[in-house]
Amino acid sequence: MTAIHYNVEAADLHAHLFRVTLTIAEPAAFQTVSLPVWIPGSYLVREFSKNLQNLQAKQGRRKVSLNQRNKCTWDMACNEGVPLVLQYEVYAFDNSVRTAWLDSQRGFFNGTSVCLRVHGQEKLAHQLKLPVVKGHPSWQAATGLTPIKTDKRGFGLYTAANYDELVDCPVELGHFWSGNFTACGIKHRFVVAGALPSFDGERLLADTQKICEAEINFWHGQGKLAGKKAPHTDYLFMLNAVNDGYGGLEHRNSTALICNRADLPRQTSPRTNEGYTTLLGLISHEYFHTWNVKQLRPDALASYDYTQENYTPLLWFFEGFTSYYDDILLRRAGLIDDTTYIKLLGKTIVQVQQTPGRHVQSVAQASYDAWVKYYRQDENTVNATVSYYTKGALVALCLDLSLRKESHTLDAVMRGLWKRCKAGPMREQDLLDELQSLTGRSWDKEIKAWVHSTVDLPLRELLAHQGIDIQAETSTMAQRLGLRVSEVGGSVQIKGVMRGSAAETAGLAAGDEWLGLEVGNKAQGGSWRLSKLDDLPALLGRERKLTALVSRDKRLLRLPLSVPAQASTWQLSVPKDRVSGQWPAA
Repeated sequence: MTAIHYNVEAADLHAHLFRVTLTIAEPAAFQTVSLPVWIPGSYLVREFSKNLQNLQAKQGRRKVSLNQRNKCTWDMACNEGVPLVLQYEVYAFDNSVRTAWLDSQRGFFNGTSVCLRVHGQEKLAHQLKLPVVKGHPSWQAATGLTPIKTDKRGFGLYTAANYDELVDCPVELGHFWSGNFTACGIKHRFVVAGALPSFDGERLLADTQKICEAEINFWHGQGKLAGKKAPHTDYLFMLNAVNDGYGGLEHRNSTALICNRADLPRQTSPRTNEGYTTLLGLISHEYFHTWNVKQLRPDALASYDYTQENYTPLLWFFEGFTSYYDDILLRRAGLIDDTTYIKLLGKTIVQVQQTPGRHVQSVAQASYDAWVKYYRQDENTVNATVSYYTKGALVALCLDLSLRKESHTLDAVMRGLWKRCKAGPMREQDLLDELQSLTGRSWDKEIKAWVHSTVDLPLRELLAHQGIDIQAETSTMAQRLGLRVSEVGGSVQIKGVMRGSAAETAGLAAGDEWLGLEVGNKAQGGSWRLSKLDDLPALLGRERKLTALVSRDKRLLRLPLSVPAQASTWQLSVPKDRVSGQWPAA
């Protein structure tokens, strides 16, 4: 047995409990263990220790006393060098990619949720044993860890070089679909839980293979040696198909994904729907992270501190630039056409334009504040901050299009950074140095304006230079009023009010239920029940002013509201005479 050994057993499926036995071959005299408070790639303190229970420790038959130092750390006074065995349970009922889940249909866990860290021994080899789940002969196990001795279903013993590697390889358990393919000589496996019988696994494999080949070639060039230069020798996609869900989390040689099962490709429907395109974009995004954040990473995250927040102002680069390339690489892989790509880009632009917080917080500040703002969104988030995903993607767009005006590309910058930083920690200055090395001029002014200020990006000029038409598109009533609403069951529930909007001026607030409206006098207009915002034009006629009838905390309010004149948003299109092979081509 190696120095650090974990046995993680799906002990009680109906109670959602994993039982973990941790054996420390040579503990210190005063051994400390702790459970991480966050998982790399998801920048929020999630307090995983809240799900840990019944922690006990023994050396042989002797019980070792535990002293809880804080919310997630325990000290033990034990005999040095004598094997120490800890046993505990973890409640697993979060059906996301970030923590752990266990029920009668499926199991999943990240090491950060179930594996205590043995202080002082993090750099030693760690082993993980996955016992067969009793009573479930069809269940399988899948993980990116290196197998030592496993059965044909994947249960058995795995190894990791250190604690970081152990907790960066999540585990999927259950009765799942599985398929394999090779991309640039690298073996890839795709497992899918929860799919419908009509699921077209072969199409998902073929499309994912194209994505992987496009991205390996992006980073390492065309040819037989591309795969050998990649940072991984195998890769595992784990997809959980649910009724309603979306998300992903990158790992060093795997990724955990969630999608709506209706978005999976179907054998009975060869057409590519919008949901499947979104799923392919998610796959592309998480796979790109294999290079951009798991290897090339913020210098502040060169090593992880699992006990607290790890701040960096560079998420606009690592998440934003990845968001820029996820759809571009779908285009280069031949999975979408120019029209679809430009439509996806236009959607991102409109999202940023409709975020008043872009004038309040720079995208660098938004990166730093991810721990308290992006991952703790409320009704005021849109007014106080901007997404480093979407605006970061537009910063990448502006850089790429500006470079192309000078006969360069952002592709070259990304590959240059990979070499400059030796596929390791990166600073913003490295980006500036690489830009200057490539073009022979300073880019300080652009980065300061686009990343560290709140001025709008020069999108119109740069897109026009690439032959992209920008047309005005009529805004929705919600956009005109400055509202975010939920319309379910004939009820208009206000979820957010934009800063400086007509709705804010009228006094509407998040949490209000907009019941109806009064228009003009009773003879001309009267009072009307409101079931959806898009009914307003018909109810108003030529009127612009109305009285909103609102329920707030069981009180009825009458709020005077003036509807602004028709506003517009951007709609991008590709002219028919545009030269083939232009951006977004490589």
